[in-house]
This record gives sequence, structure tokens and C-alpha cells, in this order.
Amino acid sequence: MDLTERKKKILRAIIENYIQTAEPVGSKAVASTPGLNVSSATIRNEMADLEALGLLEQPHTSAGRIPSPKGYRIYVNELMDEYRLSVQETRRLNEALHLKMRELDQVIDQAGRVVSQLTRYPAFAMTSVSSRVTIQRFDLLMVASDSFIIVVMTDNNVVRNRLVRLPSDLSEAQLQMLNTLLNTTFTGLTLAEITPELMRVASHAAGEAYGLISLVVSFAIDVLESLEQRTVHTAGIASLLSHPEYQSLDRAVPLMSYLSGDPAQTRFPVPEAADPMEILIGPENVADALKDTSVVVASYDIGDGLRGVIGVVGPTRMDYAKISARLSYFAAGLSRLFGQNGLPPADDEPEQH
Repeated sequence: MDLTERKKKILRAIIENYIQTAEPVGSKAVASTPGLNVSSATIRNEMADLEALGLLEQPHTSAGRIPSPKGYRIYVNELMDEYRLSVQETRRLNEALHLKMRELDQVIDQAGRVVSQLTRYPAFAMTSVSSRVTIQRFDLLMVASDSFIIVVMTDNNVVRNRLVRLPSDLSEAQLQMLNTLLNTTFTGLTLAEITPELMRVASHAAGEAYGLISLVVSFAIDVLESLEQRTVHTAGIASLLSHPEYQSLDRAVPLMSYLSGDPAQTRFPVPEAADPMEILIGPENVADALKDTSVVVASYDIGDGLRGVIGVVGPTRMDYAKISARLSYFAAGLSRLFGQNGLPPADDEPEQH
């Protein structure tokens, strides 16, 4: 969307004023913006144009306007200045990054709590497989004539095994034929691809042979499913109530219920590996419960094919520049922590801005 420079300055002034006040912004407030030098009458005309373009909304009959999700998107993509962390913020983030390395789930949970305290928004933290995981190799190891061990290795070097007992005997030659078929047919497939391939094989294999194939492939599916499962940790949900948008329980309760609900049912965005920071505004969120909120999320490398994901949920009127700067710094620090590359020294801090 092509906007004149004046419209961009006015849109930016309205959004930044609204972020600070949570009140509809009128032409007088915009006219007081340093460096704008535009009359109130001209500003009113430009505000009407911005509203017609869907970038502003008028919540009631007053002269004030508030940004729409579409307006916030233009602000985030084109108008927002990069936020520079202060000495105090960097020191606090570095102190928070000295997490005790315990079980992975405990570290992820603690990171979410820290981010919620730092941002004063509800935070979520989880792990995510960093790429499309597939089975790289099958190995079937004979134990006895009626039992063998299934060993599967994924392409991100996860190895799992299971002992299988059979109702009838199986020869070493039959086991090796099964091993060869599995490695030529079911390797390199994702979880979404492996089940249709099993159905295709079912139409060609004899009953007993298909039973053995299905037995091994079902274990491989269990392995892939376990790697795709995400444990979501949420923290600071009650902090929503400190924001004007959620003073009404009618607005606060549905979102708080969603954030505190079954982790298996919650749906949060996961940034692409090539773009470790993502901002989703209002209707851009997939989950209906998040349609009136914004989500800022960052990812970091855990190792062994896993990424950590950490983010905050809040009103669309959030300070995107400040929140994304803090999350980005914290995520980069967690990558260093898991990579054992150490944290920046205490005096390695930016200048105060």
C-alpha cells in the first residue's frame, strides 16, 4: 500500500500515542507531535483517509481514532524504529539468562517465567522440532526365533528401540528381507507421508507380511509423533488484568482460559528457521482466541535438532519495538547458553539511549 510521507508520519504518531495512553487519539494530540508541523484540519482529513483505507478505526462517535490490525502491520513493517536496549535492560536480561541447567522442560518453563516478568505480558515457552523429521534408518536385530528388536534412527540423530515378541517363529532371512523393505520404502518420509505409504504397501503385501511391516512402521510413527509433541509452558497470565484492554472480564476471561488450558490444544506460532522472530497482529493469528491480541515470538537453538520457542501475548497496543528487542536478545542468549558458548561479559553492554 502506497502512503504519502505525511500519512505515514500521522499514522506513526497515532500508533505511538495510542501505545502510551490506550486512549483514542485526536487531531490535537497528533498536531503536537514534534517535527510534524501540520494543521489540525489537515490532520483530520488525513485521519479520515487512513480510516477509509482500513488503517484506523473509530471506536465510538468521538473524534479520536485507534489503529487497526492492518495499521499495526504497516507500522511494524515500515514505520517502527529499532529499539536499542538500555544498560539497565541488558544487565537485567544477562542476569536472567544465568539459568541453572537442569532438565530441559524445567529450563524452558523458567525461561517463560523470566520473559513474563521482563515484559509484563503473559509468556509462553515450548520446544519445536527444527526441521521436517524423517526416519533415516531401520535396523531389525534377531533375539530369538519369536522375538526381535526394532531400532529406528531419525535424520536428527534420535535413536529409539523396542523389543517385539511374535506369536510364531521368524527366520533370520525373513527378518533381513523385512529390514531391506523398510529401508527402501519408509525412510526419508515425514509423519504426514508415512501413513499413506503404509496404506499403499498394504494393497500389495500378503497378510502375515503386512502385519510385520505394520508393526515396525507403527513404532516409527510413535517415534515421529513423540518428537513433534510440544510441551507448552505459560506464565504471567494474570498480568493481562493490568492492561486497560482487559479490565473487562468479558474480554479477559476467554483469553486467560485459553492460555491456561490444555497445552495440547493451545496453538502458538513457531517462526521459520530462517526468520527467528515473528510478530502476528490480531486476525493474523490462527487460533480464534488470539484474534484480538498480538503475539511476538522468537526462537533459539537448543541442539540435537530442537529449537526453543518463547513469546508473549498481549493487546494489539503493545510496544512492538521494545518487546521484540527484549525477546530477540533473550533468545540469542539462550542459544549461547545451550551451545555452551557462554554469555557476554557484564561490561559488554550497549550505550544508554
